[in-house]
Amino acid sequence: MQLLTPKNFSDYELIDCGDFEKLERFGKYITIRPEPQAVWKKVYTEAEWEKQAHVKFVPKSSSSGDWKMLKKMPEQWTINYGLGDKKNAKEITFRLGLTGFKHVGIFPEQACNWDVIFDFLKDIEKPKFLNLFAYTGGASLAARAAGADVTHVDSIKQVVNWANENMQKSNLDNIRWLIDDALKFVKKEQRRGNFFQGIILDPPAFGHGPNGEKWKLEDNILEMMDSVLKILDPKQHLLILNAYSLGFSALVPHNLLNPYALKNKSELSIGELYLQAKSGVQLPLGVWGRLEKK
Repeated sequence: MQLLTPKNFSDYELIDCGDFEKLERFGKYITIRPEPQAVWKKVYTEAEWEKQAHVKFVPKSSSSGDWKMLKKMPEQWTINYGLGDKKNAKEITFRLGLTGFKHVGIFPEQACNWDVIFDFLKDIEKPKFLNLFAYTGGASLAARAAGADVTHVDSIKQVVNWANENMQKSNLDNIRWLIDDALKFVKKEQRRGNFFQGIILDPPAFGHGPNGEKWKLEDNILEMMDSVLKILDPKQHLLILNAYSLGFSALVPHNLLNPYALKNKSELSIGELYLQAKSGVQLPLGVWGRLEKK
């Protein structure tokens, strides 16, 4: 099992976490946000947190809240992430913002997956890439930067528009944007006989499609993976399954993907994503499974 954390994300830093909160730097600005995994005590004092932070998210309910301004900062700003080595260097850009749902527009631990996607696809001729539950499109940008034909699927129009903005800020183009239920879309692609050389899915624990379709990770993940694996190119592929759920072990993606790996002679790896805090603690942020075949 592999533990992965971003190594070269200069525009992001986890400073400290604990007492169900995290202190993070996004570019020039430092935020305090809720974090259900941070069940231990903070390393730095509350006064040190407040002294550093520009803004703090104050929950009003389990799904919404308000931002308390501690220092002057903009409502929106941008950060960058560098893909590839010096020979194949590409930079992608994210517009961040203070939303009413504690998110700012990026899951920085996913940078590990962006690197894998970019490095895999850049060596393949005319790859097709599918990003499901695609959020603001980090994986879509990485795949497009590698030259892939990218389809980006999410059920929320505002989030898809946000991803489109990130594409433009990254000086990329021609990503296919779809506002659709992920499972329904995959089944349509299966009926059409379409295959993808790269697929990533990062499903939420709970969610809804654009027409009210219900999603619950433990109830729907088996059907989803059965369908996704049927549109994965058996000759050459990269598939990444993320699962951010407090109850999931890395053995869950292993058991979901292992039958396909054995049948198609794919390399299967599993592990956890985490963020390394400046204070020394490590914040777990979900399990993953990966199939690779070149």
